[in-house]
Amino acid sequence: MKPLHIGPHELPTPVVLAPMAGVTNPPFRRLCREQGAGLYVCEMITARALVERHPGTAEMIAFDDDESPRSMQLYGVDPETIGRAVERIVAENLADHVDLNFGCPVPKVTRRGGGAALPYKRRLFEQIVRRAVHAAGPLPLTVKMRIGIDDDHVTFLDAGRIAAAEGAASIALHARTAAQRYSGQADWSRIAELRDAVPAEVPVLGNGDIFAAEDALAMVEKTGCDGVVVGRGCLGRPWLFGELEAAFAGRPLPTPPTLGQVAGVMRRHVELLIAHHGERKGVRDSRKHMSWYLHGFAVGSEVRRELGMIDGLERLDELLARLEHDQPFPPDADGPRGRQGSPGHVTLPEGWLDDPEDATVPAGADVMHSGG
Repeated sequence: MKPLHIGPHELPTPVVLAPMAGVTNPPFRRLCREQGAGLYVCEMITARALVERHPGTAEMIAFDDDESPRSMQLYGVDPETIGRAVERIVAENLADHVDLNFGCPVPKVTRRGGGAALPYKRRLFEQIVRRAVHAAGPLPLTVKMRIGIDDDHVTFLDAGRIAAAEGAASIALHARTAAQRYSGQADWSRIAELRDAVPAEVPVLGNGDIFAAEDALAMVEKTGCDGVVVGRGCLGRPWLFGELEAAFAGRPLPTPPTLGQVAGVMRRHVELLIAHHGERKGVRDSRKHMSWYLHGFAVGSEVRRELGMIDGLERLDELLARLEHDQPFPPDADGPRGRQGSPGHVTLPEGWLDDPEDATVPAGADVMHSGG
């Protein structure tokens, strides 16, 4: 694989960590960065919250001193608000790369016309990307999107062409519709269609169902994409990025960790979360990661349950000491992990599907919230 270029940033390993709410904070990004090279994106930030300097946003846009390039993803529906948010990022040197979220399928986002719902409104999408690219100046501005709202409202080809024409530095496609959410199987053929539809100089990144290094290589081979975006596949597996780096370099994959080695990563993850959030919030935030780290391992239900209820490092150490540290990494741990759910109806603003050329910003669209 050739290095991936996102504007001036060269990535020897063409891998991007997808933004995940409550997950891709500085502690988790550090664990991933230590394993292998790539682009590691922070949690999705609401443009309006950034513009209005919402107190909770400062922690979410934090980066480690040695983190480069610093990558931030924005969500918004109003071109002017997104433009002002990007202007603040540039003026205050808050990041080195900005990504726009057009892929979130969460109802609280789509019901206001945001996330995966927005590319259906072609002119509004065009205005947002144009305003953001102009505001970004020398910073590369990229977009991430889905196939469309559902099988009857497919938007990715039009959106990809528009984004490329307006100056997007790369385009990432999660090969599912919003209606699929995270269920079923990603349709990688759509990534190949997007690669054929936009100019060769605009990198196309594929996302969806990369749970092992072999999956990433297979996606590139089948679609011709220029790089991959990894989300749920790295939950409880930050070492996946080391495996991806080796795979793309043509080297043998590193030996997967034993349960004892995984326990060491778990312990360090909690330490980093405490250093970042403070003890109470850091410990609470760590609980959701425990089941992901233990996925596939033979660990009793009682220990699993208690790890999901830890109240501090002392209790964590007691429970980790009870694990079978020599247990090898299980072969079946490479499969799907994290949320999957089932397909469902996409909640949209009233009349959203009436006119795809309508560029009107929905009333109340730019609420302040995080996640997605």
